[in-house]
This record gives sequence, structure tokens and C-alpha cells, in this order.
Amino acid sequence: MQIIEIKGAARVANGKKALKQMRKDGFVPCIVYGGEKEITFSTDIKSFNSLLYTPNVYLVSLLIDGQAVKAVLKDVQYDPVTGVAIHADFLEVFEDKKVTMSIPVKLVGSSEGVKNGGKLQLEMRKLSVKALPAHLPDVLEIDITNLGLGKGIRVGELSYENVEILNAKNAVVVSVKLTRAARAAAEAAPAK
Repeated sequence: MQIIEIKGAARVANGKKALKQMRKDGFVPCIVYGGEKEITFSTDIKSFNSLLYTPNVYLVSLLIDGQAVKAVLKDVQYDPVTGVAIHADFLEVFEDKKVTMSIPVKLVGSSEGVKNGGKLQLEMRKLSVKALPAHLPDVLEIDITNLGLGKGIRVGELSYENVEILNAKNAVVVSVKLTRAARAAAEAAPAK
């Protein structure tokens, strides 16, 4: 899994007025939990945006006043009017403890159903997985080469080494829908 580095400074004042001023100055108040103690800090919104506005999932290396902490982004609150991040929660990760994350799905191959006129539909863009930080993949690749018309791939059909998928086993991840044009072509074809 890719690692992104974010620098921050420990927060001294945590009151409403101090947090409002911090946001006004271009900083995002954050918290890291899951370790021995909670760490409150702030980081520059510009460096933080590289973590937020990307389809990739990262393991975050936080440098808070010289102290290094490995974490994953768990939650972000946004301003309802401007859409700017106003608070972020991080979960500290350890090499020997499993962590739960949402990992993006990447489709590989060219589907037989699409070649026959079907429409490919990705129902789930991310899957929730549980694994040790060292085993977390960047993406979950799904081979759709043998996916025919009207067929789909469910979560229960997927398996990855050292990774447990937490979504419902009968949930459809990707499918090939039968289009009107494909249906008409199938009906017009002479029966054998």
C-alpha cells in the first residue's frame, strides 16, 4: 500500500474559538485515536487535500512535532456550504493488528458480455476489507474476461490472499446488463 506523509503540529488550544481561528488560518484540526493516548493536532489544508481528493487509498505517516505515527484516515467532516474539510479522524495502525479499510475495485480484462452488446455496470466501487497493514492492497483487481450477458460477480466469489472481505457475500460487485439492442439481436438471430 502506498504511503503519504503529512506534517502537523500538536494542538494546545481545543476550544471552539481556537478551532474556528485555526480553520480561518487554513489549518484542519485532526485527532489520532486507537493508540495508547489520543493525539490532537492540526495540519495545513493544502497538504491535507492531497490525501482527500484522490481515488487512491493511502497509509498515512503523520509527523506531529517530530513524532512519527502510522495511521489511516477514518472520517472527515466537511463544511456544508463551502465543502472544505473542517475536521479529520485518523486511526493509528500497528503492524500486528488488523485494520478495516475501504479499498477501490479495479476491473481487468474485456468482458464477453460487453463484446456481445451488453452494458458493464460496476455496482460497488470500493469493498470493505480487513487485513494487517502490510497486506493491504492498493486496489482489488477483478478479472471480468469470462463475464457473459446477464451475469455478475458477487462478493462471495472473490478471494484475495491475506485479505478478508467484509461486505455481504451475496452483494453484486460488477455485472453485465442485457441492453435492448442485445436483446433484439438475440431474438432476430435464427434459432439453431
